[in-house]
Amino acid sequence: MNELEAKKSLDSLIRKARVHLYKPIQIAEILYRDRTVGDISLSNIESYRIQSKKWRDEICQQFLGRISTSSAKYQDDVFNENAIPPVVLNHLGKINKLKNGIVEAYIYQRFSERMSQMSTGLNYVNEHDQNTFELQEFIDLFWHEPGLKRSIDKIYEIVVYSLFSALVDALGVTVEVSMNPDKKDILQEFEDFTRLVISLTPEHQSFKIKAKIHRVGVTNASDRGLDMFANFGLAIQIKHLSLTEEMAEGIVNSISADRIVIVCKDDEKNVIVSLLNQIGWKSKIQSIITVSMLLEWYKKALLGKYSKELGSEVLKNIKDEIQNEFPTTNSAEFMSFVKERGYLTINDKTWK
Repeated sequence: MNELEAKKSLDSLIRKARVHLYKPIQIAEILYRDRTVGDISLSNIESYRIQSKKWRDEICQQFLGRISTSSAKYQDDVFNENAIPPVVLNHLGKINKLKNGIVEAYIYQRFSERMSQMSTGLNYVNEHDQNTFELQEFIDLFWHEPGLKRSIDKIYEIVVYSLFSALVDALGVTVEVSMNPDKKDILQEFEDFTRLVISLTPEHQSFKIKAKIHRVGVTNASDRGLDMFANFGLAIQIKHLSLTEEMAEGIVNSISADRIVIVCKDDEKNVIVSLLNQIGWKSKIQSIITVSMLLEWYKKALLGKYSKELGSEVLKNIKDEIQNEFPTTNSAEFMSFVKERGYLTINDKTWK
């Protein structure tokens, strides 16, 4: 393996990585440890496989305010043959030592660029009001930017949540929690439980709360599981990609709610319905919402009859969720980190 081939493997990993670049950062920190401490062997995966997650998380917590929550198996995929196996990592390590941290510097330069790209979405929201914001245009920012396309699932979650949450609030929906009065004896027997867990007591056997939709905030690597849930028994799953029978089964099996809403592309709706019927789970799906419905609802919310009540709240939700999901790296702090590690003095035309 030569230097260009090693770099090609690393570029492939960076290109496939989601916006936070957890896996490339893990590689950078392994190489940094190898170069500066030298207590690991790049040929021996067990000398760094587990510890490197901690090294990566320290960096991610510092600059992203979050760490990877994917499964251990998914995180270890970074060392697979189609990613950066020990043989490739060992070669990158030799280059990295020879050129004073050039591979580390390259990874963090790509990380800085990715974070700058992410600010494009936030800038769009800041620069547009409810009269000029176009949902399709906003989504296209991410579809057409290679560095951001891997995180399009998060953007769909954000736009769905922002609208749904604003509508539930605007409607003033409430949820009532009450018990069967004939079961008062059980309530008295387990009064400490009902008070602590359900907030019911013999004196107060019912209460009302505001209906809310919540984002789980993290979807796992296989894009299954719950994206959003509501305190009125609803589970929401966002599907912007093609849905296979295996993935459909994974969605239903991983969600215990009896009322599931799926949001998908228009041309996927019939396929999804067919798959759910085949595996016998159509009854668990409350509804299927398509992207064209979202576009129409956004138009009504931003420009329609009730835009004063909804427009600014929808855009505020989008802005807040982008900032929560993709925190902007503090440029001064990051530049200090880069300078301290000596990356600014490294210059090599191969690693541009």
